[in-house]
Amino acid sequence: MKQEEDLDAVIRARIKGLRAARGWSLDALAARCFLSPSTLSRIETGHRRIALDQLVPIAKALGTTLDALVEQGGDDDVVIRPTVDEDRGTTTWQLNNDRAPGGVSVVKMRFEERPPIPRDQLRVHPGRDWFTVLSGTARLQLGDRTILVQPGEAAEFSTMEPHAFGAHGGPVEVLMLFDQNGERAHMLHRAGGA
Repeated sequence: MKQEEDLDAVIRARIKGLRAARGWSLDALAARCFLSPSTLSRIETGHRRIALDQLVPIAKALGTTLDALVEQGGDDDVVIRPTVDEDRGTTTWQLNNDRAPGGVSVVKMRFEERPPIPRDQLRVHPGRDWFTVLSGTARLQLGDRTILVQPGEAAEFSTMEPHAFGAHGGPVEVLMLFDQNGERAHMLHRAGGA
């Protein structure tokens, strides 16, 4: 019962917070979700039980989803723990749990230095990749070229050109943006390197 009361309090706070963030009065939100201002006030203050048939129009009016209003938070929503692949010498932090608008995935990666990947093993996939170097020096293999990218520099390129990236002269940490194709190619099917 305590957990249900805690969730109700979170939902009430989210409704009130989203309404306030939009600069709406109780009357303004009530008009958008077809509830009376007094009903909405009692929902926000906990003087009225929240009903599912009221949450759906409230969520829609606030420009969010029912799932976002009722999801329960936990440490997994807050703490991003790295995934270590010792065989490949990589550590990966998936920085966004849900794909951002436009299908972009944000990933921080740390690569230990490994030998360059042979040209015939470089991969291609549709789209473009982007990364910026946080520390160390990144080695970008792009077709027949090898490009060294220093801290503070960024690289963006067509992924239809055979490519791979790794560390040069010691470990490197990079922040990467992948679309669905890039995530699939680099995060799920890495063979011998990213």
